[in-house]
Amino acid sequence: MEGSSDKRRVAKTSLIIGRQPVIEAIESGRSIDKILLQANASGENIGRIRQLAKERHIPIQTVPPEKLFSLTRSNSQGCIAFAALLQYVDLQQAIDHVFGKGETPLFLMLDGVTDIRNIGGMARTALCCGAQVLIVPDKGVGALNEEALKASAGALEKIQVCRVSSLLKAIEELRLNGIKAYVSEIKEGKEMGALDFTTPCCLVMGSEGRGVQPYISKAADERFFIPMSGEFDSFNVSVAAGIILYEALKQRRQ
Repeated sequence: MEGSSDKRRVAKTSLIIGRQPVIEAIESGRSIDKILLQANASGENIGRIRQLAKERHIPIQTVPPEKLFSLTRSNSQGCIAFAALLQYVDLQQAIDHVFGKGETPLFLMLDGVTDIRNIGGMARTALCCGAQVLIVPDKGVGALNEEALKASAGALEKIQVCRVSSLLKAIEELRLNGIKAYVSEIKEGKEMGALDFTTPCCLVMGSEGRGVQPYISKAADERFFIPMSGEFDSFNVSVAAGIILYEALKQRRQ
């Protein structure tokens, strides 16, 4: 599958400056983290950029001219894109790739996790425990930048990363492929050990403050919690993900 080898990785983050260069970069399949558009930018090329960004799930941020000028002294034509460190993979392609290898899907989905060190740590643990895919939304999640890659000890360069415009639609797509969504809650649902992690599944982890969004939790196939001793609130999200992923690994090895 295209995107399954190290060739899908971009070596360095870089700026793409100007309307036509941004269009050409997107159309060539290069992964883009986000696009900055000047507030009053208009014209046919701007419309094309917005259309392509929508199709490829690339976030667009409207900014004043000063923001663009602070990034480059070149004529940006009101448009700058940030090339991604990682090459994102289409979710269905990732699913097909995992099934095609004869593996049982074990995916990790992040909802609102903004601490990039936690993201890096979870990617590292996911890879160690046999997870094949990391699913992130195009908005509301920490940037997969150099610090995140460092925290992951290189795992983000080896696990398939899917960026989606809607986590809810992603869960629906997973379900259509026979993959269940398991949402981690603090004290709701089944105990973790009662779940069957040997079946194709995707673990959904939320932010430490808010948790998984209610409408995402409601859409899940199962909600579960990690049993704890004492009255303390909860585990750190990266630690919680590690506990759950190791439970999945243990069940699958047995």
